[in-house]
Order: sequence, then structure tokens, then C-alpha cells
Amino acid sequence: MTGRVMIVEDSATNRMVLKAKLTQAYYDVVEAEDGETALEMVLREDPDLILLDIMMPGIDGFEVCRQLKLDPRTLHIPVIIQTALDGREDRVRGLEAGADDFLTKSPDDTALMGRVDSLVRMKVMVDELALRGQTNFGIGNDRLLEVSRATHFHDSHVMVVSTCANAALQISECLQDDVECKLAYAAGAAEAMRLFDENNFDAVVIDGNASDGDPLRLGVMIHARPESRQTAVLLIVNDDSGGVASRALSLGINDYLSSPVDLSELVARTRSQLRRKNYADLLRENMRSSVVDANTDALTGCYNRRYTLPYLDAQIDTCRKREAQIAVIMLDLDRFKSVNDRYGHSVGDQVLKEFAERLSANVRSVDLVARLGGEEFMVVMPDAQGGLVSEIAERVRQAVADPPFRVSHAGCDEDILITVSIGYAILTEHETADAAMHRADVALYDSKNGGRNRVTEAKAA
Repeated sequence: MTGRVMIVEDSATNRMVLKAKLTQAYYDVVEAEDGETALEMVLREDPDLILLDIMMPGIDGFEVCRQLKLDPRTLHIPVIIQTALDGREDRVRGLEAGADDFLTKSPDDTALMGRVDSLVRMKVMVDELALRGQTNFGIGNDRLLEVSRATHFHDSHVMVVSTCANAALQISECLQDDVECKLAYAAGAAEAMRLFDENNFDAVVIDGNASDGDPLRLGVMIHARPESRQTAVLLIVNDDSGGVASRALSLGINDYLSSPVDLSELVARTRSQLRRKNYADLLRENMRSSVVDANTDALTGCYNRRYTLPYLDAQIDTCRKREAQIAVIMLDLDRFKSVNDRYGHSVGDQVLKEFAERLSANVRSVDLVARLGGEEFMVVMPDAQGGLVSEIAERVRQAVADPPFRVSHAGCDEDILITVSIGYAILTEHETADAAMHRADVALYDSKNGGRNRVTEAKAA
């Protein structure tokens, strides 16, 4: 993951050390020596994350954070507050000021980079949703600020997972009193997944100290389900000697707390995660309502060609500025004409709709799914490494091939075996969208000529 990080720190030495660490991880770094300078620079520099010192001349880091979160143009930028202090009150005060995280100075490099990578990924997702829906114009600043500054969450549903009944009760009572959310309790991973089959949850607190299995695996399982992919997962970590916390962030766990748990910090972090999820949900809803008519295919609900091609051009520019990779996946249903010839176009339409649902359920939330025409589809994958593209393409292929498609025909339900051929290309440094799509198309037809129902990577440009 790459992006732009702003360091706000009055110590030139500390700025130099942080910049060296971030630059080594391929982040672009901009610096500000005090809070006033940071507030003046932020719109011009458009950072993906801000590392903010507390003790500075002029306004302190708490006030800088508050001002950033009061401005609808900057409230979505993640903020990590750094300080030499390690008191509970300062951590909670920072989180309540709107910070996304709070670290002591000179942290373990792995912990720092894990937090940075995780929050930049979140910022990329928010920017992606805003880009698709022109969000700030569709929702209105008052609504954005209301969601981003909420302290009570009467409509939010939170699950606590712990094999220790006493710990679960203590956590649940704390969240019930101070967050005012709806609570559910699961005594282990199996019960948690059963509850997910019955309800939608906005956040899950997993007590890693009292788990009946691997708490990281449970978090991954939650995010692997399409229905719970956006659920915020918070992990309580006991012994981090094995780097559990950093691994959790790399796997997509949203946040973690160290044991023994400070209940005030738990409240602050839970509120932060719920605000972030509600904000992203608002963006998604606005995106859907603002583009659905003009930019989507009426049958499948996927984006259409008119929207997708300019979007791909814009994403290529964005990813290149971030020095990130972007991939194009081309997909074509195998022998689809025979389905229409045998069953009629109404059944063909059922197959296309089901295919679009399976495709969308097996790509990432930031990936764009488009129907280019007929049975030809495309996926645009920003910030995607080659191994991930291959893995997702293969996952889509398997999801289409099995189980069979259930369609209604002549008053009866019937199962039809459907497969898809796939080709993908990862854009090279100066490659155009047309050239990348052509390479992916060639790879697609290599899959067709190779026997269909397979994935082929495009040859190098």
C-alpha cells in the first residue's frame, strides 16, 4: 500500500526519523512543523493520512484534530496522534477529538506501519466511494458532519465474542451504557457465525484472550462473507510477542486493543469504528442513488460501458500518482448463445443477473464490476497486486461453475451448468486503458481457446 502521509511535528529530528521510515515503505511524505501550518497545507497537499504530534507551539494536536474533523473537506482523512505521553486520559482524549488512532512516540516500526497501512487502505476506500458518487455534493455537509461526530448509536448493532462470560458481561454493559448500541453476545466463533446468519452487525468485539479458536480466523471469516464485509472488527490482544496485532491489521481487522482492556478506550475506539462505518455506508448509499439510473445496466445493476471507461482512465491516473498497481479483468460466459437458443432470452436474462450477483459477491468492495454488453463483463481493481488479482479471478470462476444456476422455465425450476472464461491484465507503467483491455481480451480468448472455464493472465506488454 502506498499513499501520501503528512507528518505534523515541531521536532525536525522526529520528522526526519518518521520520514525515513515512511519513505522506505514507499510512502510520499509531506511535513508541517506546527498545527497552523498543517491546517493551511492540508487541502493543497491532500494527504491520505496525518501523523500528528500533540505537544506543539501554538495550537496543540488535539485542537488540530478537532478542526480537521469539523471541516467536511478533511473529516475523512485518517489521523494518528503521536505523543511521548502514555496516559489513559490522553489516549481517550485523542480518540474523542476524532483521531483514528493514538500511538506513543518511537513505537515499534511494525506496529506503526501496520496502523498506517490499515488506515490508508480505509482512506482509499472512502475516496473510491466519493469518486463514484460525487458524494459531497449528493449528501450535504451537514449530514456528513452529523454522522462523523455521532457519540450515541441507537440503531447500531454490536456483537461481543468471548468464551469468558464475566468478560463479555463487563464489555457489553460498558458499550450498552456509553455507546448506547444494540448488543448481542456469542460464546465462541461457531455461535458468532450463526448469529451473522440471522442478523447484520455494524461492529464485532472479539476477545482474543477468551477464544475457542483462532480469533484472527474469525475476523477473516466475518469479512469474507458478502453480508458482513463492511462490519468493523475490533480485536482484544493479550500477548503480542508474536506480532498478533500487526498481523490482524494486515488481514483487514479494523482495530485492536491491548489487554487488560481500558473500558474508556474501548468505548472511544468502538465509537470511532461505528462512525467510520456509518460514514462509509452513507457514501455507498449516496453512490448507489446518484449513479444508478445513468450509469448502470438496467438488467444486472452493474456499471455500464459509458460510466466504466472514463472511470478506468481516472483510476489509472490516481493509481499512478500513488505508485499503486491497477488491474483489469475481462469475463465472458461460455456458450451463452446456446442458453438463449435453447431456453429463450428470459432465461438468458436470469442467468446474466445471477452471474452478476456471484461476480459482485466475490470481488472486493472497492472493485468496480461492469457489464460491457451481452455476456461480456469487466472488473476494475485499483491497488491490486498480481497474486491478489489471480486469486480473485479464480474465486469468481469457481463461484460461477458451482453450484448450477437455478432458472425458471416453462413453469418449472431447472438447473443449468454455467461457466466463465476469464483474462486479466495488470497495467504496466505507461500503458493506456485501451491497451490493457486489449491484453486482457487476448488473455480471455486464450482461456476460451484453451478449453473454457479457466483464468489466463495477459502476456507482458
